[in-house]
Amino acid sequence: MISFKRGQVAEIVESNEKIYWLKVNIEGEIQNAVNYVELTGRPKLGDELVLNTTAVELNLGTGGQHFVIANESIQSQDLSGSGHIMKLRYTPMQLKCMACEEEDSPHYETVKNFKSLEGSLFIIGTLHSMLAPIASHIKCKSPETKINYIMTDGGALPIDFSKTVTDLKAKGIVDNTITSGQAFGGDYETVNIYTALVVAKEVLKSDVTIVAMGPGIAGTGTKYGFSGIEQGYISDAVKSLGGRSISVPRLSFADKRIRHRGISHHSLTIFGEIMNKPTELVFPKLGQEEDSFIKSQIEQSGLGTLHSICFEDGSDLKESLDSYNLRIKTMGRGYDEDRAFFETLGAVANYAVKLGGE
Repeated sequence: MISFKRGQVAEIVESNEKIYWLKVNIEGEIQNAVNYVELTGRPKLGDELVLNTTAVELNLGTGGQHFVIANESIQSQDLSGSGHIMKLRYTPMQLKCMACEEEDSPHYETVKNFKSLEGSLFIIGTLHSMLAPIASHIKCKSPETKINYIMTDGGALPIDFSKTVTDLKAKGIVDNTITSGQAFGGDYETVNIYTALVVAKEVLKSDVTIVAMGPGIAGTGTKYGFSGIEQGYISDAVKSLGGRSISVPRLSFADKRIRHRGISHHSLTIFGEIMNKPTELVFPKLGQEEDSFIKSQIEQSGLGTLHSICFEDGSDLKESLDSYNLRIKTMGRGYDEDRAFFETLGAVANYAVKLGGE
């Protein structure tokens, strides 16, 4: 069951054509809320809202705010736009979109006639916080590179929840976005990850496509119970369609959870058990002690016999983040608190730039 309460719009903190970040008055207490225009229209000061309060009551992290279910001050809202594919299907919030695969789409014939990814490069991550460092570093090193982003439905479903994506597009780092599966709100919509890959290559003519979920990975503490496991079958999808796959390891020496020390158990599971086709794994050069720890994990897990592995320097990433004024955190930690995590992303980006220069 969800929990919901009524409240009133006390302040519009920030807004654009797709999303409103609000302060709402709930029983005399001012709290944070999010309103998606596509779902519940445009709120005004004083509007009476029905709010999903579940995440706050559970004390969640990324999703720890209220979400507008209905605006009682808006009596009705007419259908608009084109397309017939439903997302958030069979929920009260189901909405239609123009998917690239449907017959009325201008991209229908392109998708229909697809043959192969022909070696197109896809970088596949597991966390939303991987997107900005990789994209900004590639763009800083190679400004002419066309970078597009596929957001999967492993985390947040509305792409507009991500202020990172809004920022990356505004700064010209990411050119276009594709929302696949149940995720919605991208520049291009697709029914599944396979057609998202096709659109990235055939419609957007990407030089590099970064694939990762939106904010808010789901995890349980069990071996297979996390939404980042999608990295395995997405990499396989890239390879099956004839693309080139770089899979980003989740790596840290700052995480106090022993299962995430060095190469995370998530990555070891994905690379060792879930993937059925070889991928390219890039690790950072961090220093003798940390490198030895990582290499021992690779040896013990047998990853070297399954995938192509290389080590790259990623220590120049911070310059790119600073040049674009990006302040990215992962699990609450910034660059200085979790150097290994971020330099992995710098190493991946440097490797991708080298491939582009071949």
